[in-house]
Amino acid sequence: MRTFLSIATAGLLLSSLHMPADAQVNGAGHKPYLGWSTFSEQTINGNFLTQANVQTQSDAIKASGIEEHGFRYINIDSGWQGSFDGNGRPIPNTTTFPNIKALVEHIHANGQKAGIYWIPGIEQPAVDGNYPILGTTYHTQDIVVMPLAQGNAFAGALPNPYHDKIDFTKPGAQEYINSVVDLFASWGIDFIKLDGVTPGSYVDNLSIDNRPDVQAWSQAIAHSGRPIWLTVSWQLDQDYLDTWQQYANARRIDDDVECEGGCGGYLTNWPRIILREYDDVGWESAVGPTIGWNDMDSLDVGNGSADGLSDTEKRTAITIWSMANAPLYLGGDLTQLDTLAKSAFTNDELLAVDQSGHPATQRVGGFHPVWIADAGDGDYYVALYNFTAFTDRVDVRWSDLGFQNAIAVRDVWSHTELGASPGEFSTMILGHGARLLKVTPQGQIEHPPAGVSYEAEAATLTGSAAPASCPACSGGVKVGNIGGSSEVIFNNISVTKSGIYRMQIDAMTQGPRTMEYSVNGAAAQSLNMGGGSYLLPQSSTVPVALHAGNNAIAFQNPSGYGSDLDRIVISGDGKEPAPTFTTYEAEGAQLAGTAGFDYSTRASGGAYVGNFGAGSANTITFNNVTAPSTGNYQLEIDYVTDGPRVVYVSINGATPVQLTLNGNNWYDPVPYVMPVQLLGGTNSIVFSNPNSTGYAPGIDVIIVSAGANTAPQIATESAGCRRTATLSDTTSGAVLYYTTDGSTPTQNSKLYTDPVLVPKGATLRAIAIAPGYPPSDVAVAAFPSTDDRILGKCE
Repeated sequence: MRTFLSIATAGLLLSSLHMPADAQVNGAGHKPYLGWSTFSEQTINGNFLTQANVQTQSDAIKASGIEEHGFRYINIDSGWQGSFDGNGRPIPNTTTFPNIKALVEHIHANGQKAGIYWIPGIEQPAVDGNYPILGTTYHTQDIVVMPLAQGNAFAGALPNPYHDKIDFTKPGAQEYINSVVDLFASWGIDFIKLDGVTPGSYVDNLSIDNRPDVQAWSQAIAHSGRPIWLTVSWQLDQDYLDTWQQYANARRIDDDVECEGGCGGYLTNWPRIILREYDDVGWESAVGPTIGWNDMDSLDVGNGSADGLSDTEKRTAITIWSMANAPLYLGGDLTQLDTLAKSAFTNDELLAVDQSGHPATQRVGGFHPVWIADAGDGDYYVALYNFTAFTDRVDVRWSDLGFQNAIAVRDVWSHTELGASPGEFSTMILGHGARLLKVTPQGQIEHPPAGVSYEAEAATLTGSAAPASCPACSGGVKVGNIGGSSEVIFNNISVTKSGIYRMQIDAMTQGPRTMEYSVNGAAAQSLNMGGGSYLLPQSSTVPVALHAGNNAIAFQNPSGYGSDLDRIVISGDGKEPAPTFTTYEAEGAQLAGTAGFDYSTRASGGAYVGNFGAGSANTITFNNVTAPSTGNYQLEIDYVTDGPRVVYVSINGATPVQLTLNGNNWYDPVPYVMPVQLLGGTNSIVFSNPNSTGYAPGIDVIIVSAGANTAPQIATESAGCRRTATLSDTTSGAVLYYTTDGSTPTQNSKLYTDPVLVPKGATLRAIAIAPGYPPSDVAVAAFPSTDDRILGKCE
């Protein structure tokens, strides 16, 4: 893009070292692969997995125009196998795949690569057949653990797990895996997905332990002499990362992105997308050209409304995957590939982000995360996200990314040059949206001010919160069992002046969990997290408002399921961008009657409040909703329901507003945004359904925009018979319009730029229009028909 001017931080240097291109296992995986997988479409079409359909998809990706931009992998997922051959090896269902070798040849003729799916261990029919293992005197019954043991995460209960465990210390075991890979290689297979691998796949212990299987499959690929990509799946345990990095080209760090029938026939939805960003924080340093890639699962972004995502959400998903350098493989039906997907995946500038070999690291967390990656040419990729459902402003100070100024900023999605941006960058981003930039930095910050570290084990611990050993943690200790009445309270957070500071939270979790933090008794804010280990801390940084002197910060989770906490680090000069919203978890509100917690890993806070309504006594009351001034705000309500339900929303005792909200299940929150009038100070918002048979939807969290679009202020000047008025407004980005002819102002009225000369007897009316907010209330000021009401002078 441009010439390199500076280096950012040491952390970026570590993630951007050039590594030898041939260092990854089995001659594959030097860059994240691009392609397509059958599985997403299988989840909504049970008859989809056939040889004819896969061949059609191969032809479709070639015809779409995206193949020439790198999309070449055609991967057949679970369900292709029908039986076993005479050596106990899986072979296709001949009804659905009559000639798999011919299919692979067709894929290759299209200039593509073919992938296939299998699992660790050996299935019971292959054991029962006691088949001879090729090239040995051994049989399949000779290589299994006896008595039978579970061989992967799909295995049933003992004594008949069906998926049996292989004992790789027994002769013939490695040779059996070699024979399976040799069979796949004889068909021309280029990619293998090994699924149900543990530790991982919801079995995060060594009770099954497929590490020997992964090693055996990798060695079998090497033995075959064919370069075959190996992905291990799913939601792998990060504590065993050395195995995944040594023997595989990629590892799935999440569970399935697909709804699998759980969200109204759509392929996926927003809560499943956002979870990938949460998870990537813990894995961001475990990825690269020599150690393999973090697989985030299929990108279901190409089939219009069938995907279950808005176009804005699709662009955000693509940005998340690309910044992570994750494999980009589409789901869905490629014969229906929509315009957005074709545009995105023929955008070589966008694809270069994914293929850069320099995965991003998160610099700001929470609902407005910011990620940065070395572009490899002296510039940096910067992604800004807005995870609230309303349009909001997202800010980043370049100093937080390691440099002082940006002398050039380019929008990667639109190929638009945005010019220089000294000091910081601010942008309005649609709800669930993202902005992806390429930035030319200037002015390295070599020695950023050190933060002050506060160890969790040295804080005040309440309830059952307790220290535990954590060799990778600061000080070798963490605090666990945080949640319910158990808190970690830092009482001695001291700063010299009031302002907005950076708080780095070093915490850990295996799977989705939430750490909530309250500063000086204010409403607790949520840091939703993912991760693959309870022993490896990950860092997220959020803005916090501190006052001069000592401050108290409490970490909690009212629903009882918080992350484990290592430490916090406070840094900055007190001039960080202020948060533009406030979150209020329903489980932290006042619950009355039957209202109570229900748990969902995709809910903010890990839970929502349900079982309320059906009578006026069963309510949720948010008593501490604060607003800086009286005015119009945006209220996001994240709810869950399976089918339509009615909830009544009352603000400060006003007549309740009736909302009919719809959804597809009880675990994926859906947002609803409405304008509300709040008072300056503290407000109360009550959710109810007084009808005796009318249960309300579950409420996960409410989010309130921090800036009200209040009516403009009108200052008049009448000295010396001048009839002028000056307009002002405190809402960020507000544009003012006015009229003096008695009409109500709109965006088509006169634009305010300078003080207004108002005719005698006229009334000045003004409104403010701010990005992401509804039009403000109308401000009104009347001017007399004479300049002096008593003497009538200055006529």
